[in-house]
Amino acid sequence: MAPSKYPQELRDRATRLAVEARHDPATRSGAIARVAEQTGIGKETLRNWVRKAEDADLPVEPVDTEARIRQLEAENRELRRSNEILRSATAFFAKAEFDRPQR
Repeated sequence: MAPSKYPQELRDRATRLAVEARHDPATRSGAIARVAEQTGIGKETLRNWVRKAEDADLPVEPVDTEARIRQLEAENRELRRSNEILRSATAFFAKAEFDRPQR
């Protein structure tokens, strides 16, 4: 394998900047071209690095969306139930404190 034209630190920095810019809708358009110009790297070279970085971030196994939704709905129900218990307990102790005779 031939030595890289660009130092690894520059590759990592440019790739990170481009990926972050592509995730932000306000800066997505032309992100790779801007970062390539700012860092002195060829656009296609940077585009390849970004594509490889984004491919590496993709989950390997498919996510079962229906199961995830069911799990989140169950968690949501449990959290609502916990909040109701806490509200009831707060009201109970507030009333108990109010009803207690003062010294």
